[in-house]
Amino acid sequence: MRVLFSKRRSLLLPALLMSLVLMTAQALAQAGPAPQTMIPAPPQVAAKSWFLMDADSGRVLIEHNADERLPPASLTKLMTAYLVERELDRGNIGMDDMVRVSENAWRTGGSKMFIEVDTEVSIRDLLYGIIIASGNDASVAVAEHLAGGESPFADLMNQHATRLGLHNTNFTNSTGLPHPEQYSSARDMALLSQYIINDYPEHYAVYAEKYFTYSDIRQPNRNRLLWRDPTVDGLKTGWTTEAGYGLVASAKRDDMRLISVVMGTSSEEARAQETQKLLSYGFRYYETMNLYEQGAVLNAPRIWGGERNELRVGVDENVFMTVPRARNQELSARLDIRQDLTAPISQGDRVGTLEVRLGDDVVGEQALVALESIEEGNIFKRLFDQVRRFFSNLVGGWFD
Repeated sequence: MRVLFSKRRSLLLPALLMSLVLMTAQALAQAGPAPQTMIPAPPQVAAKSWFLMDADSGRVLIEHNADERLPPASLTKLMTAYLVERELDRGNIGMDDMVRVSENAWRTGGSKMFIEVDTEVSIRDLLYGIIIASGNDASVAVAEHLAGGESPFADLMNQHATRLGLHNTNFTNSTGLPHPEQYSSARDMALLSQYIINDYPEHYAVYAEKYFTYSDIRQPNRNRLLWRDPTVDGLKTGWTTEAGYGLVASAKRDDMRLISVVMGTSSEEARAQETQKLLSYGFRYYETMNLYEQGAVLNAPRIWGGERNELRVGVDENVFMTVPRARNQELSARLDIRQDLTAPISQGDRVGTLEVRLGDDVVGEQALVALESIEEGNIFKRLFDQVRRFFSNLVGGWFD
């Protein structure tokens, strides 16, 4: 991948770049036209809505009616589980904490993990019951434990939906049981799953479990792809008469992870087959690369008036790009760094932009940040740099 720097003052750089361009053009002319990457049209999917994205780069590969508001059924439990995982991560609850089962939770209809009224159940068992057995009783039990009831818990779910940028989602309960004001979209379900995978990886293994046993009752995970495709390791199924059959799935092959969503399919088998279409297409025709690691130093521009003369600049998170297979050689990066950087600068301050292109198309942008803090230099250093910067600006960078 080529890296180009902008806003640099070297007089030699344009000449060198021109020579490289001419040499490259001559080599390409001799070699003949480069082979084109052939990507077929996306598959047609028998569902009301579908969506496919890369979990690391966030690139959307396929979508259809992705923002249509549809009943999510038990896909709702992705948010219920996410909030449990968030509370575990923050230390507000523990896996071994015990939850007393109310009559309200026990009486909840639909799928169950079969908890008994007035018994105590661990957070661990309830989390497994929500994710694997799709227990409505378990969902209500944690809602009551964390928020005092389903209504305040639904309010909490909606606050987090807003925080996560789920613009076509609204919850009225923790279970996904039908309600006219309970809806979500394929895009929102994929984004929520991305947060589950990336924010709380220590809990994600639960979504790949094929069975859950509680009170001597062994229940299978309803995600059939866990048995058919060893690369699939999550996430959640859903069904009601109104919603049809839905599935949010994720699979990882080599270093690439995809998230797919189908909503409104006709059967359990259909949701598995249609999901497999999406995943197969994505893995076959695209690849994802980690271009830069978090903390990678990409440049060290001049900084004026500081205790040091150079500032290490880079990215504060991993930079991933998803591109058609066999086109990664067309990637190039451009660093647009702010001119006249002046101390003091704090670690994490934004100082420019990393722009990634695939051929002529911009495929990603990332903030460039200071990777270190630089304090002001002493009075003599600041005065010396003021004079030096004046002459540097006057004659085009010779005094940098």
